[in-house]
Amino acid sequence: MSPKQRKYCMKQTKLRGMGVALITPFKEDGSVDYAALLRLVDYQLQNNTDFLCVLGTTAETPTLTSDEKKRITQLVIERVNGRIPILLGVGSNCTQTVIDTLKHDDMTGVDAVLAVVPYYNKPSQEGIYQHYKAIAESTDLPVVLYNVPGRTGVNMAAETTLRLARDFKNIIAVKEASGNITQMDDIIKNKPENFSVISGDDGITFPLLTLGAVGVISVIGNAFPREFSKMVRLALQGDFEHALPIHHQFAELFKLLFVDGNPAGVKAMLNAMGLIENRLRLPLVPTRITTFEKMRAILNELNIKC
Repeated sequence: MSPKQRKYCMKQTKLRGMGVALITPFKEDGSVDYAALLRLVDYQLQNNTDFLCVLGTTAETPTLTSDEKKRITQLVIERVNGRIPILLGVGSNCTQTVIDTLKHDDMTGVDAVLAVVPYYNKPSQEGIYQHYKAIAESTDLPVVLYNVPGRTGVNMAAETTLRLARDFKNIIAVKEASGNITQMDDIIKNKPENFSVISGDDGITFPLLTLGAVGVISVIGNAFPREFSKMVRLALQGDFEHALPIHHQFAELFKLLFVDGNPAGVKAMLNAMGLIENRLRLPLVPTRITTFEKMRAILNELNIKC
């Protein structure tokens, strides 16, 4: 194994366990609340989060300016200070835009980048392959694929994921949120040894871990990192008997968190916990009161303070 391959493998093994798709807190006037952002990072560091995903979908990244994105990234990296890995979202439906970001932005402190399947323009499987090929060849950073057809309008087939995993050493993992367990299991069974499958959906994380996934990029972990990371760690240790009850405890909450869109649900929870203002940027709006009251009732049953 070459030094470069060892570097990729070393970084790849870091993206294991419970990663959190970090939200972007806003003030009442709609500006980014950088002080609250740092409080959230501290909260994650203190409560067993294994890595952070910065500027993903949950961060409302499409509504952030270029300057806001750069400042958020810089502040998070400085606050984390190497204690846990940083996975940075760089996705776009324009391949050249991703390449330009990777070539010209300061990636110091970034451990890997997350690139979503191109959205809206709905490329073919060959187009998806060529998109990621161009990205992988433009950077020395490890690349994590992100398949979320519910948002992009196109599913990256298992065959395409496996082709990319075999052809490019720095494509190290896929965040799978297709909801298709058979497809995910196919990838897990046939992937190269140094390629990982990471759950992109809190609700199916437990079954995916039993099949051989190595972790999750979680939304609910923003609010409950200690509780959800315990389930992930138990499952990774093969202690499914004790992990399963935790999964079942959160099952109804998973649904409610997303019924009014993401990150409306988890932002409502973080607001109730006193960590952020309950603000989103249009076109997203806060969760309905009725939804939040249902979430509060479940939290009371779970003896989680909110």
